Amino acid sequence: MCAGETVNCLPVLINILSNTFLRLSDSTARIRVWSEPFDTTQNPGVKSNIFFFCLGHMLILAAGLTPQFAVSSVEDYKVKSM
Repeated sequence: MCAGETVNCLPVLINILSNTFLRLSDSTARIRVWSEPFDTTQNPGVKSNIFFFCLGHMLILAAGLTPQFAVSSVEDYKVKSM
């Protein structure tokens, strides 16, 4: 039912439960639930903007995270924890 993807399991479960409750209350209506986890924007300008936004954040993260390993090693050396 989930087609091997966990992204689809929750909407499928909600759909099954809601339709079951509707049938129990003698209703002829049905509820449809769908999931679109990924943006399907067709505009390439938007996709490139998103790419460069993510790239910029990753570069900032990489630049700020690397010194933390060196500081940790120096602190361990100072207290002779090795």
